[in-house]
Amino acid sequence: MPGMMDTVLNLGLNDEVVEGLARKMNNERFALDAYRRFIDMFGDVVMGVHHGRFEEALAALKREHGVSDDVELDADALRTLVESYKTIYEGHTGEPFPTDPRTQLTRAINAVFGSWNSERAVKYRRINHIPGLLGTAVNVQAMVFGNLGPTSCTGVCFTRNPSTGEKELYGEFLANAQGEDVVAGHRTPQPIAEMARTFPEAYQQLVETAERLEQRYRNMQDIEFTVQDGVLYLLQTRNGKRTGSAAARIAVDLVSEGLASEEDAVRDLVEPGHIEGLLHPRFSDDVNYADRVIGIGLPASPGAAVGRAVFTADEAEAWRDRGEDVILVRIETSPEDVGGMHAAEGILTARGGMTSHAAVVARGWGKPCVAGCADLHVDYAANRFSANDTTINQGDWLSINGTTGEVVVGQEELVDPEMTGDAELVLGWADGIRRLAVRANADTPADAAQALALGAEGIGLCRTEHMFFEGDRIHAVRRMIMAESKADREDALAELLPHQRSDFAGIFRTMDGKPVTVRLLDPPLHEFLPNDEDGLVALAAREGKDLAAVRRRVESLEEVNPMLGHRGCRLGIVFPEITAMQARALFEAAVDVASEGVDVQPEVMVPLIGTKAELANQRAVIEEVAEAVFAEKGQRVEYLIGTMIEVPRAALMAESVAEVADFFSFGTNDLTQMTFGFSRDDAGKFLPFYVENGLLEDDPFRALDQEGVGQLVAWATEHGRRTKPDLKVGVCGEHGGEPSSVEFFHRIGLDYVSCSPFRVPVARLAAAQAALL
Repeated sequence: MPGMMDTVLNLGLNDEVVEGLARKMNNERFALDAYRRFIDMFGDVVMGVHHGRFEEALAALKREHGVSDDVELDADALRTLVESYKTIYEGHTGEPFPTDPRTQLTRAINAVFGSWNSERAVKYRRINHIPGLLGTAVNVQAMVFGNLGPTSCTGVCFTRNPSTGEKELYGEFLANAQGEDVVAGHRTPQPIAEMARTFPEAYQQLVETAERLEQRYRNMQDIEFTVQDGVLYLLQTRNGKRTGSAAARIAVDLVSEGLASEEDAVRDLVEPGHIEGLLHPRFSDDVNYADRVIGIGLPASPGAAVGRAVFTADEAEAWRDRGEDVILVRIETSPEDVGGMHAAEGILTARGGMTSHAAVVARGWGKPCVAGCADLHVDYAANRFSANDTTINQGDWLSINGTTGEVVVGQEELVDPEMTGDAELVLGWADGIRRLAVRANADTPADAAQALALGAEGIGLCRTEHMFFEGDRIHAVRRMIMAESKADREDALAELLPHQRSDFAGIFRTMDGKPVTVRLLDPPLHEFLPNDEDGLVALAAREGKDLAAVRRRVESLEEVNPMLGHRGCRLGIVFPEITAMQARALFEAAVDVASEGVDVQPEVMVPLIGTKAELANQRAVIEEVAEAVFAEKGQRVEYLIGTMIEVPRAALMAESVAEVADFFSFGTNDLTQMTFGFSRDDAGKFLPFYVENGLLEDDPFRALDQEGVGQLVAWATEHGRRTKPDLKVGVCGEHGGEPSSVEFFHRIGLDYVSCSPFRVPVARLAAAQAALL
C-alpha cells in the first residue's frame, strides 16, 4: 500500500534537542530545517493540522526573503519559521507543541495505527481488492538525514525502468532534501544518473547494491535511499510497481538472465492487472494532433486517455458515477486523491516527477498519467487551468498521452491496443501451464476475430438477442412481438431467419475448429419495444396498427419484475416457434459452413431453466429442428445441447438436470443476483456501503462470492457429474475474467471460463497462476 500509511520524520526534536543536533552535526541550518519539518508532519499526521497551513507560512517567508526555494532560507529565517509553525500548531490544537519525546512517540505510533482506517487507505484496499486484513505494524526507525547539506541527498530508484522494463537504474534524487521532497513535487528532482557526477562513490555503491537486491529477490526493486554526508543508507526496498509492458519485459529478461524460471515469471513477475493494462487504448497514428498540444509534461504512465477535466478527487468520483469519463487535473496528487485517481481515465499534474505519487499509483493501476507539466497553471477556486494561452474549464474535453507526456485539448480518437511480444511470450508460457480452457463472450464475427487474436479457444457465450438490433432487423423483431397469431409470428420470424443464419455462419467460419456456444433468446420481449411516445407512434405507423392498440400491447408486456418474468427458456416454451427459428438458423448455418470444409462445433445453450422439464421441453424442439435440417441438407454436424445454470434451483437439481444436458455453463451474473436477492440494476445504491463497512468483502458482481454462490457452482458441478462423469462445465459470466474467481473455478474442476474478449489474456494468466498454487 505505497503512500497510504502515514509517516512522521525527525521525531524527538524539541527546543533543546535541536540545539544539541546542531552542535553534533555542526550545522545549525540543517537542525532547524529538520525541526520545522517535524512540526509540520506531526501537526498534519498526528493532530490533523492541515499541511497547507504550514505551507502558507513557508511560502510567505520565502516571499519576504525574496527566494524561490526553501534551501535558500538561512538558519535565522528557519528559526523564525519554527516559531511560526508552533504558533500555527497551538492555534489549531489549543495546546503547545509537545516537547517530551516519549509523548511525541506515543502519539505518532497511535496516528500511524489510526491511518490504517483513513479514507485513502480504505479506498486503496477496496480498489486493489485487499480484503480481510486487521491492521498493520508500525516501524520505528532511526533517522538518517538527506538534508544535512550539499554532501547529502535523498532519492527513490528502481532497478529497472518501471515504464519500459529496460535494464537501467531509474529514478530521481534531491540534494539537501528529505524523502518527502522527492515524491511531493515541491522541488524538481534530478535524474538518478546525475548522482554519478555529484555523489560518485555513493552512486557506485547504490548501483552495486541494487543489483544484489534484485538478485536476492529475483524481482525488480523499488528502493528508497538517503546519502548522509557522503554515506549511503538504504531506507527500504520492495518489489516495484510497473506498467504492463514493463512487467512483461522484466519477466522475459529475468528468465533469459537465469534469475527466474518460466513458472516464476508467470506466478510472481506478471500480474493479471499488468496484462489488463496492456489492453488500454492509444491515440490513432493516422491523426496529427500537434497543433492541439497545449503542454508537455513527463510521460509518467503510458497509454492514452480522453475525458472531461475535473479538479478534485470527489468530483472525479461523482462524474464517473454519472457515466462520464474524466481526466483528474491536480497541481500534485496526494494519497487522499486515490478514489478520484481510480475513477479517472487518466491523471494530469502540474508538479511531480517520474517517482511522484501520481506516477507510481498510475503505473500500478495501468492508468495513463502525465506528471510535472510545468505549462499548467491550475486555479482550484475557479475550477480551471491554463496552459500556453489556452484555458480548460471543468467539464471541457481533454486528452493526455502518457507515453509521450503530451496534453491535448479536445477529444482525440483512441484505437485499440496490441499485446507486446514479451507479453505474448509470457502468455505462451502461461498457456503451457494452465488446465482451464479460456473462451470469449462474442456476438459477431468481428468480436470473435478479436477474441481469437487475444488467445480465446472458443466462444463460451454468443448472445443471439444482440443480433436483433443490427440494421433494420429490429422492425421484424417488433412485428413478431406485435403479432396476434402464431402464423403472423412465424411470418415475422421467417424474415429474421436469414439474418440469424448469416450471423451464425460468419462466427462459425471465424472460429474454425473451435466450439461456439450459442445462447437462445434470453431478454423479456418488452426490451425490444420503444418506451417513448414518438417511438410508439412510429411503430404504429410502420405496422399499420391503431396507436391505442399498440399502446395496449406494449403495456400488456410490461412486468413488475422483468428479470424474473417472461424471459429465457420461458419465451421458447410459450412460443416454441422462436426457439425453432433460432435452431433452424443455427443448424442451416452449421451445415452450410461445414460443407465448405470448416470444422464447425456448435453448442446450443438454453437459458434460465429451473427444472429438468424446461430443458427437456426445449431440447425436444431443438433436436426436431436439427433432424429436419439434416434431412433437408443431406448432411449432419455434431452438436451439443446444454443449459445456462443461473437459477439456484437448477444448481440444486443439477443431478437430474444433467440427464438432459450435454454441458452446464454457469451464468454467474444472474446466479449471483438470484442467490443474494440483489437486483444488478439497483445494488449499486447499497453495495459500496456494504463493502466499505465490512458486511461483504467485495462486490459479488465483480468477484465471485465463493462462500455462497461458489458453493452452488461447486455443488452443481459435482452432482451434475454424478449423472454424467464427462459433463462439460464452464462459466460465461464476467467472473470468468476476474482472477480470484478464475482460481476458484480451477480449484473446483471446471473445464473452461469465458469472458469478454479483452479479458481473455487476463484469464489465461490467472488460470496458469491458479495451476501453480
